Amino acid sequence: MESIKPHIDWSAMFVANQPQLLRAAFKVLGNTAWAQDVVQDSYLKVTEAGHAVEARQPLAYLFQIVRNLAIDAHRRAALEARVFADEEDGLQVPAPSGTPESLSVSRQDLRIVADALAALPERTRSAFELHRLGGLTQREIAEQLGVSITLVNFMIRDAMTHCANALAPSHA
Repeated sequence: MESIKPHIDWSAMFVANQPQLLRAAFKVLGNTAWAQDVVQDSYLKVTEAGHAVEARQPLAYLFQIVRNLAIDAHRRAALEARVFADEEDGLQVPAPSGTPESLSVSRQDLRIVADALAALPERTRSAFELHRLGGLTQREIAEQLGVSITLVNFMIRDAMTHCANALAPSHA
């Protein structure tokens, strides 16, 4: 059985094994700057403990500290990414577009279309709404209304033409 090594020169051990320690941290973190921070934190942790640290295998002990701190850093980064991702997503929300004037025009156009649809025969309006708002196919609408697909096609076309004609004066 190996005995505990007295008076380990931790600074010399860190200097001699720094590239390997950095690689070990990098494998966990995937980021060179974070790996350097972890190795530095490991050095501080061991040197602050000073003579209180007794290790049978000092090099293995160093690698374990680096690995543990790297895992902690990785978990912390993942948690921060989850917590702050929602916050950052909010920064990407576009500002409401349009001026008050353009919003007013859009509302007016919507009223014109609603009035135009209300003026259509019930079956034509229903076919148009089922197609454009309900997302139904012309075949599904034909089955639901009990008419031919060709008639559904004409009703949808007539409704669109009626709405376009109603909007034409306001866009002239």
